[in-house]
Amino acid sequence: MKLSWRTFAPLAVWLVIYLVPVPTGLNANQWHYFAVFAAVITGLILESMPVGAVGLIGLTVAGVGGYVESDPNKSLRWMLGGFSESTVWLIVGAFVFSIGYRKSGLGRRLALLLVRGLGRRTIGLGYAVAFSDLLLAPATPSNTARSGGTIYPIVSNIPRIYGSEPGPTAGKIGTFVMWTAFATTAVTSSMFLTALAPNAAALSIAKKLVNVEVGWSQWFIGFAPLGILLLLLVPLLSYLVCRPEIKASPEIVTWSQGELAKMGPPSRHEWIMAALVLLAMFFWICGSNPNISVPLLGSNFINATTVVFVVISLMLICGVIGFEDIVAEKAAWEVFFYFTSLLTLSSGLNEIGFIKWVAEGYAKPLAGTSPFVGMILLVTFFFWIHYFFSSITSHTAAVLPVVLAVGSSIPGLSVQTLMLLCVYSLGLMGVISPYATGPAPMYYGSGYIGKGDFWKFGLIFGVTYFAGLLLIVLPWLQTIG
Repeated sequence: MKLSWRTFAPLAVWLVIYLVPVPTGLNANQWHYFAVFAAVITGLILESMPVGAVGLIGLTVAGVGGYVESDPNKSLRWMLGGFSESTVWLIVGAFVFSIGYRKSGLGRRLALLLVRGLGRRTIGLGYAVAFSDLLLAPATPSNTARSGGTIYPIVSNIPRIYGSEPGPTAGKIGTFVMWTAFATTAVTSSMFLTALAPNAAALSIAKKLVNVEVGWSQWFIGFAPLGILLLLLVPLLSYLVCRPEIKASPEIVTWSQGELAKMGPPSRHEWIMAALVLLAMFFWICGSNPNISVPLLGSNFINATTVVFVVISLMLICGVIGFEDIVAEKAAWEVFFYFTSLLTLSSGLNEIGFIKWVAEGYAKPLAGTSPFVGMILLVTFFFWIHYFFSSITSHTAAVLPVVLAVGSSIPGLSVQTLMLLCVYSLGLMGVISPYATGPAPMYYGSGYIGKGDFWKFGLIFGVTYFAGLLLIVLPWLQTIG
């Protein structure tokens, strides 16, 4: 590995924070743990080394240092805890799904159909990708299953049709297509109560703390003005930000039609793969909803990750993929180590009380502010502190109670409006970093979006989404009461 300033920058960040006097309210252990976390994030942004290596080194330093657990055996168990997280395995499973799409030929066929129908202009493909996610969102509670397990394996085949591969040729069209898919799922995750699992968890917390209850239709109506606008805007903004080299390609439509003719009717493996995908979607939709009875299950509930394991097993049994294909999927295992490490490290910030210290330190001065200023500052804090989290669920559990408690203490502030702005932001904030939500590591590891570009695009879209929340949703909520 070639050494450069990027290699030493994370070490410098760690050393500077480590040597800074410990702030009031924290102990040395908490502050030094934050130094490790900041160094890891710096390494990811600057691409000091492969992302999996950055995360693993940071996790090792935190574990050996005993920052979360002082007992060596407990510290090791903490280090390994993230490797059993269902979300991590759901992401790996989504990569395996993409192998099935690729090897069976189904992914190429579906991509060719999309290109034949809407591939004349690049922007048309963007809208096709966006509306595909929209169709699945209301009934798929896991955005990792929806975007990572269903949308990603299909759209990842589209760039190759245009000669756009991960790496030097990604900018032809691949970057645009992949970013549009990722940025869209952040919008659809906020648009519907049932499009993201933490949405329901957030409402449960709000009901217990401030006695505010929100139904499916009320949720949709409150977010619809921004949600519909963003669905129309995301492909266009992605087009402007990503600047695809291929703007239009009329000849590709004719070519794709010829390629479909060459493929002939769907093969046996394509039919099997299609059936398994439909099976997965059925269980993701029905098995994740406690109100829907699924006679084939021992209970009404089946975890989304369990569904992935079932389908992968069937793919192996039916010969759609081989076990050697899974072992050879380098991107999946790099993401596995990277996201596991980040998930564990960000959870550690909450476990040691660092997040609580930040939240309380930010919140206390707001007690005497005006309702409007307090509302804006609390929502701002709730949205952007997500840089410290790799799980929307843990973010919700750790920060939402603090924000609602502070909001309730400000005379004249509408707690219901504050709560809705916070819960609507849960899906939107998933766009800001390559670890902010389940699908993010997949698109980050695809090779189509440069590592530095991912952070830049995330900031641009994060600011856009956040501005829409304040400029459109807030006045709308105040209008409808």
